[in-house]
Amino acid sequence: MNINATNTPLNATRQAVMWINADLGEGCAHDEALFKIIDWANIACGGHAGDEHSIRLACKLALDHGVQVGAHPSYPDRAGFGRRKPEGSATQLLSELKQQMEFFENIAAKLGCTSGHFKPHGQLYNDAAFQTAEAELLIDLAQTFPHLKLLALAGSPLVAWARSAGIEVVEEAFPDRAYLSTGALAPRSQPGAVLHDPIQVKTQAELIVRGGPLQCLDGSSLVIIAQTLCVHGDNAQALDNAKAVRAALTEHDQDTFSGAS
Repeated sequence: MNINATNTPLNATRQAVMWINADLGEGCAHDEALFKIIDWANIACGGHAGDEHSIRLACKLALDHGVQVGAHPSYPDRAGFGRRKPEGSATQLLSELKQQMEFFENIAAKLGCTSGHFKPHGQLYNDAAFQTAEAELLIDLAQTFPHLKLLALAGSPLVAWARSAGIEVVEEAFPDRAYLSTGALAPRSQPGAVLHDPIQVKTQAELIVRGGPLQCLDGSSLVIIAQTLCVHGDNAQALDNAKAVRAALTEHDQDTFSGAS
């Protein structure tokens, strides 16, 4: 499957194996610096964070640095940062997600910034990865915006479900998060679920890129096959983590092109 965007990110020339993406526009400290390192930016569009000003700023930075942008819709839960599923019908929720997407797309288009993907945020991302009702919502959303690729948790049921529906999916892995043996991200409530040490983040990125087994929080091991690596912009060490992931990708490419094992 070809995952190159119509407007190929300039930063993609830095590495040939994977892209780095980041969840941005959430009011965190390192956004501007992260645009100098990443390839794809997932921009909050009002559900959990973000407004017209933050979207415009993110799109301008993306244009300055050759970064592909995409919407980062979520459950409508600003108070809980998108980590609580709202009450209401699936139809209502789908309508709210479409509004978030349209809000982002309209602002980006006015700035001449063409989006190429979208990525659900927070609890919606995790729910849809394994649960059919939420997955169907995202598939319906993707079919409403057929020009966009869907970023989804690598190896999750959502990947197969979406592809069966004709959606182009980019499988995503997380160097800055711990996993469970199921392939799910460990809940943030569990100690060790979020990786803060850039050295540890780099090691996990290297394992993902090279196909090595990750140590899961429940003691098992897991091999993840992915096409893009995510750095969370709301991590206090986001900038150092992004630099560590870029270094891991660059070193892997150097080994690959030199013929090293």
